[in-house]
Amino acid sequence: MRRILDLLEKESKRVVGLMSGTSADGIDAALVEISGHGSSSRVLLKRFESFPYPQDIRDRVLNLPSANAREICEMNFIVGRHFAEAACALLEADSPRIDLVGSHGQTVCHIDPRQDATPSTLQIGEGSVIAEATGAIVICDFRTRDIAAGGSGAPLVPYADYLLFREEGRVRALQNIGGIANVTVVPDRADGVFAFDTGPGNMVIDHVARTFSEGKQQYDPGGELAGRGQADARLLGELLDHPYLRLSPPKSTGREDFGREFADEVIRRHGSRRPEDILATATLLTAASIHQAYENFVFPRTRIDEVLVSGGGVFNQTLMRALEERFDPIPVRNLAEVSEIGPESKEAVAFAILANEAIHGHATGLPAVTGASRPVVLGKLVV
Repeated sequence: MRRILDLLEKESKRVVGLMSGTSADGIDAALVEISGHGSSSRVLLKRFESFPYPQDIRDRVLNLPSANAREICEMNFIVGRHFAEAACALLEADSPRIDLVGSHGQTVCHIDPRQDATPSTLQIGEGSVIAEATGAIVICDFRTRDIAAGGSGAPLVPYADYLLFREEGRVRALQNIGGIANVTVVPDRADGVFAFDTGPGNMVIDHVARTFSEGKQQYDPGGELAGRGQADARLLGELLDHPYLRLSPPKSTGREDFGREFADEVIRRHGSRRPEDILATATLLTAASIHQAYENFVFPRTRIDEVLVSGGGVFNQTLMRALEERFDPIPVRNLAEVSEIGPESKEAVAFAILANEAIHGHATGLPAVTGASRPVVLGKLVV
């Protein structure tokens, strides 16, 4: 308890945020200095790096949804060591002190309340392993309390999006495109924030690229192959009729809807066998499902002044052009144009912020976002 009280008395804290998304490419790690908490928070990004998983670890992570208990148990500690190494690596050229770590972990399975099963979630990357390696207090398992309160446990970052990106008199859409795509609508007042997963992000695109390169290529760099392809309009229209895309928020999704089985079905049903054509269809699916989500669930509630894109999808120029065409005249911009917290680092920074809020006992789960019965403090404490 003394360690927690000492931490609360600090004028500023050195906090590491750790994030690995549904694409399981690796671990994003952000070292930030946070002064204050709540709406008075001041956040300074000191350093950010991405640490790819070794290929054998990534393969094991991607196979975890069908793994046995022994494999999941072992990988919990193996992934924990990789998260710990990422946190420690940020400090090699800096002060050797970390006060606090916020770790999202690696999702193995996520069952939200709309599914015909007990709502539940499992992220691995053992927090005790991170705490032992870093010597810091660790906040982890951010999703579980929201689900216990009747929510969907996702999206998790809207609270941080509001703290970082609100602007007087404007309504911004923070569109993240990781494995799954999600949006946070940020007006200039907290009670207007809402968010949800729009659908597939890079997950289907990446799987198609891996399949046709026999694992030699993990994604379509810059969207170059997709840019040379011709999308299957008929199949695209059918894919946009997916039940998840019609579901009203609050909602969240993941591999259970748009993972390997879905991507293999896209390949199987495609009228062309050319990789560039299938990639064009997968890329347009992401862009079109994002815009469709705005038309159905955002524009009826509010105007949007600009769309700020983050996540790996921002580097796919074919995808970005497709978004710009669909949203015109609303500007679609790379988050780096407006913030020093750039498109790759935003989610890792968000988990540093969520950890800081948790240590202060602030509820960062937003019922308007997740459908929970009440606001709850997100995260478990490892001292």
